[in-house]
Amino acid sequence: MRIAMHGTGTMGKTIRDIGEDKIVAFIDSIEEISVNEKIDVVVDFSHFSKLNDLLDRCVERNYPLVIATTGYSGETLEKIVEASKRIPILLSSNTSLGINAINSILEKLVPKLEENFDIEIIEKHHNKKIDSPSGTAITLLETIQNSLHEKYDVVYGREGMAKREKKEIGVHAVRGGTIVGEHTIIFAGEDEIIEISHKALSKKIFAVGALKCADFIMGKQPKLYTMKDIFN
Repeated sequence: MRIAMHGTGTMGKTIRDIGEDKIVAFIDSIEEISVNEKIDVVVDFSHFSKLNDLLDRCVERNYPLVIATTGYSGETLEKIVEASKRIPILLSSNTSLGINAINSILEKLVPKLEENFDIEIIEKHHNKKIDSPSGTAITLLETIQNSLHEKYDVVYGREGMAKREKKEIGVHAVRGGTIVGEHTIIFAGEDEIIEISHKALSKKIFAVGALKCADFIMGKQPKLYTMKDIFN
């Protein structure tokens, strides 16, 4: 497998170090790759501002693409969907195997608990993270919403004098220090609380998952894939 690593920040360097025998290009732009160089898949951990150009270049060169960058707009998501009709794209806000196991658990658990439990999400990240809430928190929220019998309102943080409504989900973001990433889903019921938590102790877990994504997407037909496709 010959991977072009798009994004030379901390996450990109972590993947390069773990999968050094597979990384043949470590770049900030597809233009840095010679058109004659064989690339099996591009893995993106860059910045959302670079995604539109990346999609254009990967479609032009027919490169399969793993996108792990977050913070992009709805317009960019539409472009991702459109590009996936031309090339295989795996889109994941979090490549951790543990987070994706939690998503699978939520699909089964939410319908059983929604009637008697309030649902809240708390995510914590380092003080350099730009987007809030995190892409992973948004994915967890989407999993919960899709598992409910009806859609709930979403409240991002709380202030002022207002009682919590039954059919709402609170999403709260904490930023500080060097926290790699923590996500907790709270089910708060009458006299009992269930918490499902995931703590990333290093960025290596995302690198391992990203390499698994790259291996999966290579040779696939054009389509928009997710981590769920890997585990099913």
